Amino acid sequence: MSNKGSIYKPLKAKVEKVITESPTIKTLVLIPESEFSFKTGEFIELTLNGYGEAPFTPSSSPLETKRLEVTIMKAGYVTDKIHALKPGEVVGIRGPFGRGYPVEKFYGKEIVIVGGGCGFAPIRSLLYNLMAEKEKFKKVTVCYGAKTPEECIYKPFVEKLRKTERFEVYRSVDKADEKWDETEGVVTVLLEDIKVDIKNSAAIVCGPPVMMKFGTLKLLEMGYPESDIYLSMEKNMSCGLGKCGHCMMGKYYVCKDGPVFTYDEIKNEPDIWL
Repeated sequence: MSNKGSIYKPLKAKVEKVITESPTIKTLVLIPESEFSFKTGEFIELTLNGYGEAPFTPSSSPLETKRLEVTIMKAGYVTDKIHALKPGEVVGIRGPFGRGYPVEKFYGKEIVIVGGGCGFAPIRSLLYNLMAEKEKFKKVTVCYGAKTPEECIYKPFVEKLRKTERFEVYRSVDKADEKWDETEGVVTVLLEDIKVDIKNSAAIVCGPPVMMKFGTLKLLEMGYPESDIYLSMEKNMSCGLGKCGHCMMGKYYVCKDGPVFTYDEIKNEPDIWL
């Protein structure tokens, strides 16, 4: 039994576990009351009875239908309530919505992924997908940045990724401490040292708007065509259905036409980095 088609009525899901990723970020492990499927890069609306709902891109594997993980940064009223959830409590899931990553278009290519902060959430879902089909990709290079070592999320997953054939992970922090032995600086610094065959590559960018802007500009400078840069946009999505208009970006509704766009699709739309 799948949830497909139930775009208005939330599917009940029990909180199985709450994982603290950083001082401001938690991951909820959810068990839906019936199987739930999504494509990597699509998003859901997470519903809390009496408090409202908010959009999140699942951070778990799209190949797993009995369990769903959602990684959430504490940033406002609804996310404060979500962070207070305990195992055994029940939430609602609406969706999935939007357009995700076209994984089939990446077959046979090198993939460069640039992520920052909680932008690692949709990237982790994509990476699970890529790991399951790793023989179909030449190489996957992940460049991830955070403000501090403490803010680096998914530490056990990163170690697993580093041991996976064809995958490379590079991390940077804006401000290092004495224990940090990786790069210090903004995430775009990592792109200066990677080796990639740009003519046979696709790039994916996801994170805070300012990071996405400068990450995209760096990729263009490296020679990436605008059509080979995939951006996971996050506007003020509300209904998830293209009805309320909160997430309009020029002629596009981010919730319906995205959230994944190529740079050439949206480069001329207003305020794409806001």
